[in-house]
Amino acid sequence: MVIENPGEAGTLRLADVPEPELGPRDVLVRVRATALNRADLSQRLGRYRQQATARGGPPIGGLESAGEVVARGAEATRFAVGDRVMGQCSGGYAELLAVDERLLLPVPAELDWPQAAATPVALVTEYDAIRTNAELAAGEAVLIQAAGSAVGLLGLQIARHLGAGEIFATVASGQQAELVRSLGADVAIEHEREPFEAVVEERTGGSGVDVVIDHVGGPVLAANLRAMALRGRLVSVGRLGPAVGDLDLDLLALKRLRLIGVTFRTRTIEEYEACVRSAGEALLPALAEGSLRPVVDSVYPLEQALEAQERMRANLHLGKIVLTVGPAVPSSG
Repeated sequence: MVIENPGEAGTLRLADVPEPELGPRDVLVRVRATALNRADLSQRLGRYRQQATARGGPPIGGLESAGEVVARGAEATRFAVGDRVMGQCSGGYAELLAVDERLLLPVPAELDWPQAAATPVALVTEYDAIRTNAELAAGEAVLIQAAGSAVGLLGLQIARHLGAGEIFATVASGQQAELVRSLGADVAIEHEREPFEAVVEERTGGSGVDVVIDHVGGPVLAANLRAMALRGRLVSVGRLGPAVGDLDLDLLALKRLRLIGVTFRTRTIEEYEACVRSAGEALLPALAEGSLRPVVDSVYPLEQALEAQERMRANLHLGKIVLTVGPAVPSSG
């Protein structure tokens, strides 16, 4: 699925393109499923810098896939032909994908292709935020902002798996509240009905939460600080809302808080590899045994990628939207 006219009129079209060329550390993956991320919409707008482009052609959509290794670059040794793999990628809306082996994780046998495609970005992102950067300790209270998002749903499960104490989860609806509670949240807060910081203050007796994993951004920054405990840590993962918010430096100093920003856009491949390895070592067994569960909202065939993206744009989904990939006839336009 190639991106035509990147910008406000950007759209997707099924097309024949040349097979991708392999770099030394690349593997060629026959894609079985590819999951949607918010950044896919930025790709259509031409605002995402990590963009796979077909040789001599337009950019290809997609940033997260799962499939089988069918060939290896000259220096690729981590996976064998036939291995099931999943990972972040560029150009995942395709039948064949060339991706650096260092970005990939093995797929547990217990996961089907849609579940596998729905897992790697959230798994690595949330483990990096919760364990590596927030340094969550057993028994600490956690607040997950936008816990009803696809990354938030896996994030709260990871926090529970790592031994968090009370887990607070902000959500946008009663349906999301029911889901996050079923996945391990102790307190689900519908943010449009009640201020989350007041709920945290009441439930914790005024002590606050030790860790905030924020996927919202500027609109909740000030309230996040009020909800945090002495020496709390806030990790800014995503910005579903505006990127700018009010920061009370007196409160920051008084509570001795740490504000931590994370992204993979400015990391080297070696840094990303370290994140993938640590998340895999810590969490793949839990995926295999089912104590971590990727939530799949809906599954579309690849040729309906535009329809799937519109479902995401309209916020109609609950969990990951996934495209399954198989032989298809390209459009003539």
